[in-house]
Parts: sequence; structure tokens; C-alpha cells
Amino acid sequence: MTFGPRAAAPITRCKIVVLVGLAMLFAAALPAAAQLSAAGKPVRIGILSITDNERNGEFEAFRLTLRKLGYIEGNNIILDWRFARGDYAGMPKLAAELVSIPVDIIVTAGSEGAARAAVAATKTIPIVMATSSDPVAAGLVQSLARPGGNITGFTLVPSGINAKRLDLLRLALPDISAVAVLLNPANPSSEARWRETVEAAKALGLAATQIAAANVDALRALRPDSFHRTTPVVVLSDGMFADHRRDIVTLLIAARVPTVYPQREYVTMGGLIAYGPNVPDNFRRTAEYVDRILKGATPADLPVQEPVRFDFVVNLRAARLLGINLSRSFVGSADEVID
Repeated sequence: MTFGPRAAAPITRCKIVVLVGLAMLFAAALPAAAQLSAAGKPVRIGILSITDNERNGEFEAFRLTLRKLGYIEGNNIILDWRFARGDYAGMPKLAAELVSIPVDIIVTAGSEGAARAAVAATKTIPIVMATSSDPVAAGLVQSLARPGGNITGFTLVPSGINAKRLDLLRLALPDISAVAVLLNPANPSSEARWRETVEAAKALGLAATQIAAANVDALRALRPDSFHRTTPVVVLSDGMFADHRRDIVTLLIAARVPTVYPQREYVTMGGLIAYGPNVPDNFRRTAEYVDRILKGATPADLPVQEPVRFDFVVNLRAARLLGINLSRSFVGSADEVID
């Protein structure tokens, strides 16, 4: 009797069903980026920003969080950057470029103008705002709880925050009678922030004057004598300002005017006081929203969230340089003191 090779067992319908089921379960367990990458299509994330480049702590927080979620640049994701470099008018063209690639999702940063440009460019690609002012008033979403369209994300300038900054300035300097407000009039949300600041100043018995810088050239054209030494300054939040915060801090130190800034990074560079949301935290949460959308969530069902982490930072070295004696209670209430 001779023995030949054993014939292969036929694949039954039952086995096929089991194999397909196991494959589906395995795919479902993978991060969204891994699934797309396995299919030969890395996720493309478009980033539309008013800033000059991605070399800052905010974008580093975004990338690090993506990495923790399983998204590896050059492997299962591609980041397509578009920087307006302070030019709000150039936003629509950059948004259209991202849509034409096409990217799988758009992240907007540094300005509500970026979100407006993205929404105008696409009604289908999901959009996540890393920073926005009042997306309801801007007509970007129906409500914070139920955005209703293809855009969601995070606010950076909650109502009343500029009033809070004025309160802190008044506590630090009880004898002031006026404030100067440095703002970017090209920023679509600046007018509303200016009105809020003026109303808060009036409630405190303070006069408010405006100092405008609509672009980088205008910002660099400001000189120390553009500011009055007895009039403290409030710097309003703006993506272009954040990109050039070292220039702003250097200018206001040279002018020797007490200043309250919108983010802690200004104070770590030598500014006096900062009060505002922790911006890197917004970008970490933005990465988490990107992950949720890539896994099947829709922007319409993800609420627009307000900041949850705020920084109140005081720089005692700056106070000494300005000849200001801050009260012990004021300094003691800060989250961080630089000395």
C-alpha cells in the first residue's frame, strides 16, 4: 500500500464565517489610523493656522497626544501644514488647498478666522477647532452642546475672561485710572473682545484706549513711546501675537509698562502677569477629538468644549524691574510665581 500526501481539508462556509468574524474583531480593536494604514491609506490631517510654523509648545502637545493614541507621522498619519503667517486674508486659499488634497480631517488653530475659512471650503470634511472665541456668535455652530454641522472643537476665550484680567490688573495696581488694550483688528473676533474689555473697564471706573497691530509689520513698527508709562496694558489673545510674543514682551519691557498677558508663555519670557487658558491643553484635547472622529464619531455630536485649565502666573523679577510692589495676597493667589 502506498501513501501519498494528505489532501487538503476543504474550507467550509462555517470556517469562512469564523475567519471573517475574527478579522473584523481584530480590525475594530485597532486605532482608526492603524486600520487605514493597514489598508494602505495613512490618515491625512490638515492643519490650518495663523502662525508662522509648527515649532511651538501647542503643536508639540498635539503631536505628542496623537503619538500616545497610536498615530505615527510618516507611518499611519500625514500632517499637511498650512500657515497663514499672520495674513487672515490668505486663509481661504490655504483652506481650499487642504480640501483639494483631500485631507481626512482639518484642525484649525490660532484664530476663529481659520475656522471660518475651513467651513467655507468644505461642508463634508470634519473640522476641529483647537482655539476659537465664540463659535455660536460667529455662526460656526448651532450651539456648544450640539454643533450640528461638520465642525466642533474648543474655545479659548470664554466670556468674561478679559474682565477677569482687568480685575487682576486692578488688584495688582489699585491706583490705576486707565488701561491700553493691544489687539489685532484683522482678527475677526477682536471687535467683540474689545467691546467686552471696554465694558469691563467702565465697570471698574477705568478709561480704555486701543493700540492696534493688524499684521507683523505693524506690530514691529510699535515703539516704546507708543505706550504711556503710567497706563498699564492688556494684551488680547491672538494667534499672530502668540507667534511673536517675544517681540511683544521685549517691547513692553522697554516701554516699562505693567502688562497682563493672555497666556503664561508671555510671562516665562519676562512679562509681568498672565491669566488665561492653558493653550497646550486645548491642543491635547483637540488630538483626542481627532481620534474620536477617525473612529466614527461625527462633529455634529461632539460638543464644543470650553477651557478646563487656566494659568495665573506672576513674574516677580518683572515686578522689581518695573519698581512695582505686589501685595503678598496677590502673589499668593497665583498658580505659579517666577522669581
